[in-house]
Amino acid sequence: MSATRAARTRPQIHMIDTEAERLSELALNIETAMPQVSELLLRETTRAKTHRAATMPADVVTMGAEVEFRDEASGVTRTVTLAWPQDADIAVGRISILTPIGAGLIGLGEGQQILWPDRDGRERNLTIVRVSQPAAAAR
Repeated sequence: MSATRAARTRPQIHMIDTEAERLSELALNIETAMPQVSELLLRETTRAKTHRAATMPADVVTMGAEVEFRDEASGVTRTVTLAWPQDADIAVGRISILTPIGAGLIGLGEGQQILWPDRDGRERNLTIVRVSQPAAAAR
């Protein structure tokens, strides 16, 4: 992979320090059952710049944030809330961090793009359109 493509596929991401720690532990716990997602999530938590919750930019995808993103290949825009596995419910738009898309969205900011594998292993170019933080986490 060229350096240009690598930079485009893995933009700088930011995470809340306590969430990054919890996500790393979660990824290690699912390593046997979900090796692909575990690897993706560990890679993301390792390369993320971490912040205290109070200093995290509001336009960055964190756990519990509502995210509007666009699949550049299809032009389809979706709005989801990034959730911990026990809180996920696809019927109401809460996607688990343990899905490939969930692991790809964490830490991205509005306007950023990432080339990311879907459940079928196809790479999708996703663009973050809008991020809204939950009221309880308002900064």
